[in-house]
Amino acid sequence: LGIKRQRAKEIIASYNEQFNTLEAFTKSCIELAREKEYAETIMGRRRKLPGINSNNGMVKAFAERNAVNAPIQGSAADIIKVAMVKLFNELEKGDWKAKIIMQVHDELVLDVPKDELELLKPIVRECMESAVEIIVPLIVDMKSGEDWLAAH
Repeated sequence: LGIKRQRAKEIIASYNEQFNTLEAFTKSCIELAREKEYAETIMGRRRKLPGINSNNGMVKAFAERNAVNAPIQGSAADIIKVAMVKLFNELEKGDWKAKIIMQVHDELVLDVPKDELELLKPIVRECMESAVEIIVPLIVDMKSGEDWLAAH
């Protein structure tokens, strides 16, 4: 970042003050990982963290970052995969010409004939927004275009 270590500490402290529950969440993820030596997603997938109790500071810090990151990114991956399966089943059931082309992080890319686009949007939205039950709403943003670049 090109800043001094003290300045970085000040920025982190300020951030933690503004988002005080984030620090507690981070600490709880690390403590749980220290006990179990793994982190877990909302669907129960586990990421082993053998270095979480290491005496080597760099190894331990890497594992601690993964203890916080794995439940978040891993859970997002779980959710998008459930949504993809739901959508695939709906496409098969409805005899649509549309096809799922790929998944990129939290995004599903479909190839949809123009005459199906407006009819398919509510189905895609429902499959994605209801993939799993969690306490925060999953809000889907949809875009279309002649190609992937045009849709962004």
